[in-house]
Formats: sequence, C-alpha cells, structure tokens
Amino acid sequence: MFKNKILMITGGTGSFGTTVLRRFLSTEVKEIRIFSRDEKKQEEMRIAFSHPKLKFYIGDVRDYDSINQAMREVDYVFHAAALKQVPSCEFYPMEAVRTNIEGTEHVINAAIANTVKRVIVLSTDKAVYPINAMGISKAMSEKLVVAKSRLQGKTDTVLCATRYGNVMASRGSVIPLFVSQIKDGKPLTVTDPNMTRFLMSLEDSVDLVLYAFEHGEQGDIFVQKAPASTVADLAQALNEIFGGKEKPRVIGTRHGEKLYESLISREEMAHAIDMGDYYRLPADNRDLNYAKYYSDGEKVITKAKDYTSHSTNRLNVEEIKALLMKLDFIKEELNA
Repeated sequence: MFKNKILMITGGTGSFGTTVLRRFLSTEVKEIRIFSRDEKKQEEMRIAFSHPKLKFYIGDVRDYDSINQAMREVDYVFHAAALKQVPSCEFYPMEAVRTNIEGTEHVINAAIANTVKRVIVLSTDKAVYPINAMGISKAMSEKLVVAKSRLQGKTDTVLCATRYGNVMASRGSVIPLFVSQIKDGKPLTVTDPNMTRFLMSLEDSVDLVLYAFEHGEQGDIFVQKAPASTVADLAQALNEIFGGKEKPRVIGTRHGEKLYESLISREEMAHAIDMGDYYRLPADNRDLNYAKYYSDGEKVITKAKDYTSHSTNRLNVEEIKALLMKLDFIKEELNA
C-alpha cells in the first residue's frame, strides 16, 4: 500500500517515528520525510539509519509555510508532532494550543492544499474527559479532524485520528524512568499505587495507525484494545526483572494526573463499532439544524460504559513481566 509512495511523519524524530522507520525503510516505500524542529535529533537519526529513502525537513507545525512546503508531492501523513508532557502544558497552556491545536490545523490545511491522500492524526487518552491542558488541546485537535473531514468529499484527502494510552518505553514515559532509578539504586517514585495505565507497545501504536490508514473513513477515530496494570504492579515487575532492592516510594498524584486512562467515553461507546482488536468511532456528521437533534433527541438511552484502564483486562505481575520482556528497550537495558 506504500509502494512508490511518499510518507511524511511530523515530529518524526520521536519514539513513534523511529519505530515507523524500522518497519518501513526496508519496504518499497519511495521516500519517508521526517519533519521536525530539532536538528540535533535529526542528525542522530540520520546517522543511526543512514538510508537513501530517508529525507529530513527542518520546520515547525506552528508555521504553516514550513509544513506546506515540506508536504509537496507527499502521499500520506502521520501527524505525531505534539507537546505531550502534562506538566509543561499545564505551566504553558498557550504553547499547547499553538502546537497541538493550531499545528494540527496547519498540517490538515497543508495536506488538503497539496492533495495528500490520507492524514492520520495521533491523539491520546487524555483527550477523553480532559482535566489538563495537554488533554484539552489534544481533544481540540480531534475536533479539528472531525470538523475538517465534514468539508471533504469521499475522493478528497481522508482525515482520521488514532487515540492510545500509555506507550511502554516511549521517550519520557515511566518505564525508562523506573529502569534508570533501579540501576542507580534508588527507590521507584510511584505517584499512586492504585493508578492504572494501559500497556501498549510502540509496535502496537504503529499497528493502530496502519489499521486506521487501511480502514479509516472521513473523520473516524480508532482505538486499540489493550490490557492494563496498576503502577504498583508495574513497579514490582520491573524490580523483579532488574533485581531492584529498594522499596517504591509513594510521592502522590502529580498535578493534572488521572487515576486511570479513558480511551473511549460512555457517550462515544454508544456509537462505537467493535472491529475485533480495535474500536472505530465514526464521525458525528450532524449539521447545525439543532432542533432536529436537541429538541427531539435520538430516542435512544445508552447503557454503554467508558472503556478505561480500570475496566479493561488487568494483568498480574507475572503477565506484566512477560509483556515487558518482549520490549527491545528492556532487552537492551538488561544487556547494557
């Protein structure tokens, strides 16, 4: 499906982009463009992969001209560029607006202007019932995808989104932090032992995007079903794998942090389509004829429940260890 096609990844020097490259560079894809603003990370990626199909573009999704120029002749776009850290977005919410909301609009508008065939926007569980600036900004980026898709015809640029929770061993996530603390002989800093998180690998995140790419229609949002664990059990599993001796230290919930991850709201579950390993959330394509929907209602009272890390399949410590041992990051750290 990518044979002789040009793929662009915004924010492509991150963990997601690196995983995409490992999977795609050996295929018949014509070219992969990495669009980001960090020249140091681009240089490190250039050296690490050293591949003729790989092209680098310095730019910022906040600047429409830079993304528009880089997108010429591109067939497909994976939009991963975002401010993802909850604390930084809390302290600087307008920066989250500029990157996560305005940046997404620039990417979508540039894709439409350049007749890109498909755009997949990467979103997060924090967009569901958002309680922090990062989640609010990502929720708005999803709304942009749906709103823009309403203006697109079936043969125009197809706009979709994917939503996923905690990605194991991704940059800035808890697993690399815990491993570092164990190796330094420090206690693991656990915010709340009862906090639950979905356990999804970087490979899973790429699979989800590819599934959306293959099956998505205008305005769709896709969610992958995933198991979860408590933070306490995750900490214990890592301590057992790496021989950690220190007892975890409970530091309390951080500002803007949720007790559990919600991947699909109750309201969305009422209309979700079960695709087996995935859920498809079709776009709400109602128009501005309010009376049609708000006066009469839909005459359906849903009994659906949220899809959360509290309600999904909960792994025990041994199951978590087995899952962790499949990660390249864990294998590399054990052999380091």
